[in-house]
Amino acid sequence: MKKSLFQKSIYFLLFICSFTTFAQNTLNYNDEKGSPKATLQDVKWIVGNWKGKALGGICQETWSEPIGNSMMFNFKLVVDGKVAFYELGHIIEKEKTLLLQLKHFDGELKGWEKAEVSLNFRLVKVTPTHVYFDKFTFEKISDNEINIYVVFEDSSKEMKFNFKK
Repeated sequence: MKKSLFQKSIYFLLFICSFTTFAQNTLNYNDEKGSPKATLQDVKWIVGNWKGKALGGICQETWSEPIGNSMMFNFKLVVDGKVAFYELGHIIEKEKTLLLQLKHFDGELKGWEKAEVSLNFRLVKVTPTHVYFDKFTFEKISDNEINIYVVFEDSSKEMKFNFKK
């Protein structure tokens, strides 16, 4: 499915907006090293309802409690009172490690990716305050604040999302 002009504009905005910096808080997955052993209990601190400002609007992200070997999430960006896009995904336990998978949808729930395709981010490293997936990092600031760092498609730039409960 081709991306709409609006979707391309969002990607362009992500690349040039003042919130971007060169990747400093994310890591890249290495096939030779593989993913470390981990469980959802290692990342349970992500659970909650989070809100922040980024991409020219209000971001909301909700993470569920671990159940069924997964923690599900939904993300919504609202710009000028309208939904710009959604993400739906999960972190799953798979082969004694974790995998982050997500899909994008426009404001009318039309998928950006093909139905059988998800974006997959392999686990690189876990610490008590950080979870590093390939180009995607969760950082625990406190029980009520997290940062999420993302390196966007076809870019070496990283964007920081700051969320509070």
